[in-house]
Amino acid sequence: MKLSKICEEIEYTLLQGSLETEVRDVIYDSRKIAPETMFVCMVGAVTDGHKYIPDAIDKGASVIVLEREEEAAQIPENITVLKVASARLALALMSAALFDHPARKLVTIGLTGTKGKTTTTYMIKKVLEMAGKKVGLIGTIGAMIGEEHLPSKNTTPESYELHRMFAAMVEAGCEYVVMEVSSQGLKLDRTAGILFDYGIFTNLSPDHIGPAEHASFEEYMECKSLLFRQCRIGIVNADDEHVDGILKGHTCEVKTFSAEREADLMASDIGFINEDGKLGMHFKVSGCMDCEAKVHIPGRFSVYNSMVTMLVCHLAGISDEAILEGLSKVQVKGRVEMLLVSKDYTLIIDYAHNEASLKNLLESLRAYHPNRILCMFGCGGNRSAVRRSAMGRVSSELADLTIITQDNSRDEPFEQILADILLGVTGDYVVIRDRKEAIGYCMRQMRPGDLLVLVGKGHEDTQEIAGKVEAFSERDIVESIEKTKKGKVSK
Repeated sequence: MKLSKICEEIEYTLLQGSLETEVRDVIYDSRKIAPETMFVCMVGAVTDGHKYIPDAIDKGASVIVLEREEEAAQIPENITVLKVASARLALALMSAALFDHPARKLVTIGLTGTKGKTTTTYMIKKVLEMAGKKVGLIGTIGAMIGEEHLPSKNTTPESYELHRMFAAMVEAGCEYVVMEVSSQGLKLDRTAGILFDYGIFTNLSPDHIGPAEHASFEEYMECKSLLFRQCRIGIVNADDEHVDGILKGHTCEVKTFSAEREADLMASDIGFINEDGKLGMHFKVSGCMDCEAKVHIPGRFSVYNSMVTMLVCHLAGISDEAILEGLSKVQVKGRVEMLLVSKDYTLIIDYAHNEASLKNLLESLRAYHPNRILCMFGCGGNRSAVRRSAMGRVSSELADLTIITQDNSRDEPFEQILADILLGVTGDYVVIRDRKEAIGYCMRQMRPGDLLVLVGKGHEDTQEIAGKVEAFSERDIVESIEKTKKGKVSK
């Protein structure tokens, strides 16, 4: 593709060379530079792309995009050089052009918020698929094109990867893409230039605040609010105390959902479902939809996630009947995911890996008045020690028995992680280092009416211990234990 075509939507100064230069690819990682590629000098928190200009020259890059004009002095005249104000913004707009603007060929649904993004993106994806649509997904767990899984480093990938994924989705026949839009992704222009069809706000609480992320809660909220200046329709939680801050400066049409006040979609008569070890929620909605709904994901937060799903799918033209049918069947891997092993007790797998998410999970499950809650968890190595004691405290307060085990201890000794957790533990607890053995122990303790929650692994299917990554699926382990138990019973 000619450079002039790639640069149609960016502001730049041509310092040397020609806009007729052919470009095979846009590169921002110097290790991937090849002949006839464009190298974009990104400036990040860890490194500065400008220092790799000599490497780009040696590897045959035909175009270099930079932010500092003085760096051009070292570049031979046969290489085209563009100066831009922001290499990150330029990368986003040039990547979209390189892949022929694939986001414009999809119905784009972007979610931002502190909690519930992953669960809600999967709920929307599943409901749309049950209505016969082909859907792509991008988020914390990676990216999916239909059922094909693609790994991703960031919740919101770098702009080049994002448009490459969009292009692959278009090629595969996807009509929709549902994606998590992180505050970092918005701050760093990873989604710049995309006009989302629907932008969604779930909720907001302090998170991702620190030297490498956001300087303050105010900056965190400001970055989240950017989504509502680059979408056509904004769908927001009217019950969240920060909704006005999120909508500050918005340029979109606004639709609201609520369980507490007047909104475009309102939930009422909220109740809990507990049927033979299968938990969920039922509720009525009014406003743009008028019907009764149920979802087999436990917790009041599931009502809010369901309302998001219902409202965006309704606005996208999906029939109410298809929405309700899809909602009643949806399950999200690793997010309050129920494994139906017994009618006598409930077994749940969840990704909760900090104090707030564990507290939210256990409080939600307490609302079902189980006989006992058994909570099995561990904490990751090379991570915050404060988080460990906080999780120990929350489990002690809200569970009847805490089972402490491994969870990606990485390069850190389990004994140190355990000691940190125990600083917060006050109630009954058991320590079983081997996570598989711990699961077996928990399942043997279960009594009628009990609830067992396996916390921390969620969707993950590997375990990292002493720097070694091995396959580890809690679903497979639970299934294996059940088969063994049934085998013993039949004998």
